Amino acid sequence: MSSQMQGEIAQLNIELEQTDDPREGYAKVQAKIRSYRQAGTRVPDDLALIEKRLVAECMAASQGRD
Repeated sequence: MSSQMQGEIAQLNIELEQTDDPREGYAKVQAKIRSYRQAGTRVPDDLALIEKRLVAECMAASQGRD
C-alpha cells in the first residue's frame, strides 16, 4: 500500500472518530472505496476491514444494541 493510501486511510480514521453516527462513517468509507474502484485501484485491506466494522456497528445500532 502506498504512503498516499496510508495517509488517506489515516485521515479517514480521524474523521470516523469524530462522528457519533456509524451511518455517516459508513457513507464516507463507501465513497472512498468507490473512488479507488473508479480509478482502477485495488481497495486496501485496511479500508475493507473498516467497512466491515462499520457494517456491524450500523446493524447493531439499527437493532438498538449501540
